[in-house]
Amino acid sequence: MKNRKLRVLDLGCGAGRHLIYMANQGFESHGIDISETGLNLTKDRLRKRNFEARIIKCNMNLLPYIDSCFDAVISLHTIYHQKIEEIRETISEIHRLLRKEGFLLVSFLSEKTYSCGKGVKVEENTFVGQEGVEKGVLHHFTDEEEIRRLFKSFKIVNMELREREVEGKLRSRWILIAMA
Repeated sequence: MKNRKLRVLDLGCGAGRHLIYMANQGFESHGIDISETGLNLTKDRLRKRNFEARIIKCNMNLLPYIDSCFDAVISLHTIYHQKIEEIRETISEIHRLLRKEGFLLVSFLSEKTYSCGKGVKVEENTFVGQEGVEKGVLHHFTDEEEIRRLFKSFKIVNMELREREVEGKLRSRWILIAMA
């Protein structure tokens, strides 16, 4: 398909930061999120820049797209806001949506991050925050072994643990690039 734009999905697009970047780069950009507020912000930001993107309000583990329709999917700071079974369903959906040799960029919270174990435990390595901006927000924390298990149907291209200290607190995230 000569001259076809690459089709990219921002899974959990929030306020649209990545979606705007992708649209600016000339990709056929799609975004989904469960937050009406985030989607409205995204629409406003796209409109102000005269960019186009297709935006849908939906849950990330049941996506309204046909099989093998995306060249790439990104999901940054999003997928881990679920219980492990829902994370597995979302990963299965991502795999279904990606074309053969399509790419995935995803981030996960590491078990090393300062907030791991804080809040109300929902299941193993999954907690609901009890204070501040994270109050009521579900977080699943993972390690390298679990990431490899979760993405066993993908070819892992690169996996990196990124850590930095902010105000004396360790922030630790896994960044994964994988191919379907």
